[in-house]
Amino acid sequence: MSKPESRTPRAVRPPSGEVVTRFAPSPTGRLHLGHAYSALFAEHEARRGGGRFLLRIEDIDPGRCRDEFTDGILEDLAWLGVRWEGGVVRQSRRMPRYAEALDALRRRGLLYPCFCTRRGIEREIAAAGGAPHGAAGATYPGICRALDAAERGRRIEAGESHAWRLDMAGAIAAAGTLDWADVEKGSQVARPELLGDVVLARKEVATSYHLAVTVDDADQGVTVVTRGADLWESTDVHRLLQALLDLPVPLWHHHRLLSGPDGRRFAKRDRSVTIAALRRGGASAEAVRRMAGWGKDAG
Repeated sequence: MSKPESRTPRAVRPPSGEVVTRFAPSPTGRLHLGHAYSALFAEHEARRGGGRFLLRIEDIDPGRCRDEFTDGILEDLAWLGVRWEGGVVRQSRRMPRYAEALDALRRRGLLYPCFCTRRGIEREIAAAGGAPHGAAGATYPGICRALDAAERGRRIEAGESHAWRLDMAGAIAAAGTLDWADVEKGSQVARPELLGDVVLARKEVATSYHLAVTVDDADQGVTVVTRGADLWESTDVHRLLQALLDLPVPLWHHHRLLSGPDGRRFAKRDRSVTIAALRRGGASAEAVRRMAGWGKDAG
């Protein structure tokens, strides 16, 4: 198992002086050791700064999220000794708030409907000589960006399935050059254009991770966003959305990802290292905390 970075690399002091962190898992499976590290990391940062630690359940995808997994998350965290303040925020109950933010962007002309299927996007990228790995790993080529208002309206009126994409070029022009700060790596210039015209809402899911997490962090008063390094590039998009929606800008603390002996980072498919499986196998809470890199000396 890879060793996490130092638990106390430097003092975390947001401009407001108050440290508010959060742990925000999606209930699409049981928590694993990587989740345990992330939750304990965020809680420790809040406690060390004399601040508050919050819990949010990111259950916006009705096709993958399950109530039993939410119950399991709460059970696992309580067993590990993780304590949060206030009630648990559930994104599925905040859809009107996301719709409000989406409407604000739409009124500014920064969104456009995209009628493309994933397969259609893949074909377009392949025809253009782009990356062969398809839409999930390539930047959207802007197929629907040039549609005129009449055609967009006609296709929406006809009930054609569509997503709402951010017009990245227009959004950057409106926001200007932006920066953000990571606790470890310092000031960063945001480059959201690298992710292209990201989807902010779909028919089946009326918001996206990018939009929901940005709005929620602002509404919950989060001042230090602690999360895995795999979300580094997403931060550029979130910084852009903050500027467009006039939301406060937190600090970020991207922590190293935990991986197993084979070098692969822990994921929900690794059922043998879920907190529930380790507990059933007789491991104590303190032993699991140590496995995740957090022993008694962490506080």
